[in-house]
Formats: sequence, structure tokens, C-alpha cells
Amino acid sequence: MVRNAFLAALIAFVATAALPTLAADATRTIRMEVAGLVCGFCAQGIDKQMRSFDATHDVWVDLARGVVAVELDPGEDITDEVLDKALTDAGYTLTAIRRVDQPLAEVRREVENEPRR
Repeated sequence: MVRNAFLAALIAFVATAALPTLAADATRTIRMEVAGLVCGFCAQGIDKQMRSFDATHDVWVDLARGVVAVELDPGEDITDEVLDKALTDAGYTLTAIRRVDQPLAEVRREVENEPRR
């Protein structure tokens, strides 16, 4: 009986201890509001620029809403300063940036349900 109680306690501890690890492995996406996006060429240029970062897993650009989303590889990040410089150097203005623990597909669905600019 003591052995069963010990095993139950051990399993509960291990399960609880693993939660932070699971959260750290969650898919992270950087969502940016970008001013100056006007055409498909803009979208292609930004897509190419964002994919040039080693931390990038996938990219999506929504011209109608002025949104650029970059899904990161697990455990990776790109600083706000680096993203801002890349966009500014390309002739765009970064107006907002936030990181979310969601895959790119979820961010895309949310953005597509927002009104167009």
C-alpha cells in the first residue's frame, strides 16, 4: 500500500514538473503590424527577408490588414530591434509587435477574421 502511494505521488510530481517544459516547447509566432504594404511585390520581399533569419520556421503576409507573422523554430527568437531594422531598411514601418504562443495557422485564422484596413 505504501508502495502504491509512493508511486502515485511520484507520477503526480513528474507530470507537474513536465508542464514548464511543455510550455517552453509551444509554438511561438511573432505578429507584426506593418505600414506601407501595398502590393504583392511588397509581400514577396518581406517574406524573403523574414525567411532569411535562422530562427524562422514559416512566414505569412496579409497585405489587406498590414500584418506579417513569423512562426519561430522551437526555442528560437528574433529580437524586436532586428525585425524593426529589417522592415525599416526595406522601406516599411513597424507599428506594433507581439509574440503569441500559437502556431502560424491559428494567428492567420484570427487575422483573417479581423476587418481590413
